[in-house]
Amino acid sequence: MSDLGHDTPHASGPSLWPIAFAIGVACLLLGLVISWIVAAIGVVLAVAFGLLWARDVTRDVRDDLPHVEPETRAVADEPTAAAAAAPTKELAGYTRSRFLEASTIGLGAAIGAIVTLPVLGFTVLPSFTNLDETDADLGPLENFPEDTYVIASFLAHPSAGEVSRRTVFVRNNGLVENPANNGRLEPSLTILYSRCVHLGCPVQPNGPIDEKELKRVDGVELRPVLAQSFGCPCHGGLYDSEGNRQAGPPVRSMDRAEYSIKNGRVILGPVYAVGNVSGTGANAQISRYPWSVPGTHVDGVEAWLYPIVPSQVTG
Repeated sequence: MSDLGHDTPHASGPSLWPIAFAIGVACLLLGLVISWIVAAIGVVLAVAFGLLWARDVTRDVRDDLPHVEPETRAVADEPTAAAAAAPTKELAGYTRSRFLEASTIGLGAAIGAIVTLPVLGFTVLPSFTNLDETDADLGPLENFPEDTYVIASFLAHPSAGEVSRRTVFVRNNGLVENPANNGRLEPSLTILYSRCVHLGCPVQPNGPIDEKELKRVDGVELRPVLAQSFGCPCHGGLYDSEGNRQAGPPVRSMDRAEYSIKNGRVILGPVYAVGNVSGTGANAQISRYPWSVPGTHVDGVEAWLYPIVPSQVTG
């Protein structure tokens, strides 16, 4: 730092690097929600333009110092006339204004990082951690009679207790040929997730529930029900037997769940969103989409109004 006088205020010239850096940060935050690829692009942009911005801001202080010849002294007691006439060169240094400017920018960046990073972590990270639903074993296939819905209720995480209870409506559609497996006959199931796609309220089957046939198998409660349709008692949503919306505020069909049959047992897989279902039972043609939060369109023009959709299933 120089103590020399004549400090002059320093004003950086106009630059587009801060705007480009902000765009990179925006891409990073957007990518954390919709795609890791977009997040990676945002990181690259933010780092690249951030370095260019820093380089631009520090251009003046990074100028090469002038070459200064080493000082020489005359042996004589009195300086020579040539030495006395030579101009005195001042060594380049950092002025107080430059030092204060750099210190302020650095301190502001440090404080911003300390404040922003924890908030960003607490806000964003919970959306990507501890949300994976494990596959649930619903029990032997023979517990699900053909052409009859069964209410299956289970704990997704038994250690968490009732807060992790899930309910699905399972219907056995019988055996059908699977072209992907050389036409082999395989069980066909319709599994509807019990949460209304309006606001996530619990959907109820519209039909008598046979409580006398209640079964508890390996922690799963099974209740047969003569369901001709399904309804949401909270806001009046109505779905038919295939989960298609019939009336009320829901914006799409009921969500469905993947499944597999392993050693004669029904294994419940991830939940996915459904736009519409044509046909019934094993012959149903399902418009399938990645799972989306309740109240969100997944098809049609309206889907473009909801471009940011988390991919994880929440209870």
